[in-house]
Amino acid sequence: MADLRSLDATGMIQAMDARRISALEFLDASIAQSHRLKDKLNAVVAENPEPARAAARAIDDRRARGESSADIGLLAGVPMTVKDTFDVDGLPASSGLQSYLGRATGDAAAVGRARTEGAVIWGKTNVPVLAGDWQSYNKLYGTTNNPWDPERTPGGSSGGAAAALASGITPLEIGSDIGGSLRIPASFCGVFSHKPTYGLVSQRGHVPPAPGAASEPDLNVIGPMARSARDLRLLLSILANGPIPARAPPAVLAGLKVGLWLDEPAFIVDSEVKTAVESFALDLAGQGALVETVNSPVDGDALIDVYLQLLYPIIMSDLPASARRSAGLARGPAKWFGGDARWARLARAATLTHQEWLVANERRAQFGRTMRRFFEKYDVLIAPIAPVTAFPHNHAPFARRVLRCSDGAKIPYDSMLNWIALATACGLPATAVPAGLSGQGLPVGVQIIGPRGGDSKTLAVAQAIEEQLGGFRAPSLDF
Repeated sequence: MADLRSLDATGMIQAMDARRISALEFLDASIAQSHRLKDKLNAVVAENPEPARAAARAIDDRRARGESSADIGLLAGVPMTVKDTFDVDGLPASSGLQSYLGRATGDAAAVGRARTEGAVIWGKTNVPVLAGDWQSYNKLYGTTNNPWDPERTPGGSSGGAAAALASGITPLEIGSDIGGSLRIPASFCGVFSHKPTYGLVSQRGHVPPAPGAASEPDLNVIGPMARSARDLRLLLSILANGPIPARAPPAVLAGLKVGLWLDEPAFIVDSEVKTAVESFALDLAGQGALVETVNSPVDGDALIDVYLQLLYPIIMSDLPASARRSAGLARGPAKWFGGDARWARLARAATLTHQEWLVANERRAQFGRTMRRFFEKYDVLIAPIAPVTAFPHNHAPFARRVLRCSDGAKIPYDSMLNWIALATACGLPATAVPAGLSGQGLPVGVQIIGPRGGDSKTLAVAQAIEEQLGGFRAPSLDF
């Protein structure tokens, strides 16, 4: 039996087309790996294996008749799990809430596209409640642990997805990102993800917003997660509303013009993360990339101010009416959060008037203009994803949480929004790739940010990095 952790989805397809292993064998190995690690990781939280086995057998029968993946579908026979914020036929999205289960539903748009191309979807991966945290836990399904260290979070909100990828449970996942939810789990677990240009992939069937919503929220995107860059490209070519080639010509790093954004007065980055990113940049330069350290493309404080004003009205709209009324009390003094000015700023952002939102939207458009000029000089911008590596589980109320740096310094919990804000606020594509390990042996990722619509470019750079510098490495799972 092939070790799932030794193959990406593309390798699996090749093995099935060569008749070395069947789709059913891959599926059963995937489910078995999930069950073996259930108590330690709790990555997959809902299953529907029998329809998946029937689908795998049907694909095996077609291959036995001489058909290949070119005939059956681009993902013919690949076993997949899906983040539990997406509706799946027979497995409605819970988004961590019991009240969202029990609905009759079909596939979310992105899930349906993967299934049409032969993906064998069998399970759902864990998330925080309403996808609203950088940890993945809820009362319905419990806590998901990081496969590099079960005492730490795999990130959120696509934390179960990243843990399942890193531990060999699944080769592909569909995630979402409004506050780093694709990129932060990828960084914490050492896998790949791609935050597409805003609007490239349909959000229909994603929860939140509430089940059945017809509108697609601002800022939020749907994207692929994988153990290789080539798999990101393959899955995005299926999910995208526009043309993304499933395969691309070989890319090279020599001559690539890279802006390295690592120093921002308003943003903190732990010394171990910074060291790993600096080492990664040196390796890029060693392959002939033209790496230049750049100042912040836009003012960091202004960026966060605008981003929060765009983000928090969306988040608040999914909360109960009582929480929205409480937030309204904090438009003046910071009394809702016990005098904490940072959290009061979030509450004020959550209760913007439409006129205030229009002002923030105009400021965002000005940032977008600045970034268009930036990408006239540089091919890509490379930056950290998170200020720290995967941190120990902390389920205290948000306002009482802090992050600890490797030197013992404490930084605000909402610092997790800082480095991911630029690509999200401006609707830019950002591909997360493994950059190395910290001194504690924990993964560190970087994001490759490109111009709006430049998804193929950032994916090509990610694939070149993987081929020339290395990519995913599996955790030992020695626990």
